[in-house]
Amino acid sequence: MQNFHNSSLISHFSFLIIFCSLFIVSCATLSRFGEPAATPEEVSPRWTPLSVSGLDYFEGKVSRPRLKFYALRVDLRSPDLRVAVAPGRTSGDGKTYSTRVSSFVRDNGLVAGVNALPFDPVSGREGEPRVNVGLVIADGVVFSPPHKSFDALVFYKDGRAAVVSQSEIKNFDNIENAVGGFYRILQNGGLVPRVLSLSARHPRSAAGISPDNRFLYLLVIDGRQIGSIGSTEAETALLLRALGATEGINFDGGGSSALVLRSPGGKIRVANTPIHKQIPGRERAVAGSVGIIRNEELGVRN
Repeated sequence: MQNFHNSSLISHFSFLIIFCSLFIVSCATLSRFGEPAATPEEVSPRWTPLSVSGLDYFEGKVSRPRLKFYALRVDLRSPDLRVAVAPGRTSGDGKTYSTRVSSFVRDNGLVAGVNALPFDPVSGREGEPRVNVGLVIADGVVFSPPHKSFDALVFYKDGRAAVVSQSEIKNFDNIENAVGGFYRILQNGGLVPRVLSLSARHPRSAAGISPDNRFLYLLVIDGRQIGSIGSTEAETALLLRALGATEGINFDGGGSSALVLRSPGGKIRVANTPIHKQIPGRERAVAGSVGIIRNEELGVRN
């Protein structure tokens, strides 16, 4: 009887250790995102400075609907940072090849990056020929022409940033960088009317601009997972607005959505949980992306 009693105590003690461990892990996970906001418009960002001056990070949760999101705030006036755009991996043959956002960040010495415009065809393999569906301009060079039906995030040579219709871009001379997406979802601080009737939920990637044109916001929302079901275009716009944007564009999403960061030690990590081919954590090889680079990486001294 004593042996049984001791075994019972050991069993109960083991269960208690396991329970406490699970509780600690769950608390750590919750604290990583903080207290979830009730709805997208009630999000109150708590920005955390990253290792580069002018770059801040925030990740959060929403209860209704159930969402996890990851965001960067980029100070476009910071002398330490600049925007970098690429059509994908390029080579001497003039073609564009698929690359993961993590490879885009690692291979170009970036501190952060996010996927942008749609492309064709879709697969998870790197190094395959890709066609960008929409505008890509990098350092003044046009790599892909405008798609008349879609909008774009444009960075002008005078320092301005804007979301514009690709069909309205007639002159590339004053554009430093530009990357297409799908459609504008936020304009002058209000939701674009077309998004109000759309109910489809997907993982999302998006970008926004502050009203004073100082900050660029890069946003990724997880989807197709138990912990995050994906957002509508309207909810994506509301999140951008809660972060501080008044202009916003919806990028390519679904299995393409990925936000990648470089740690101070140089390690590359995917901040969100991509879901290529319905496999959580599997990153898709994409084409055009937008990233952030330190000026010193380009040999620029301010």
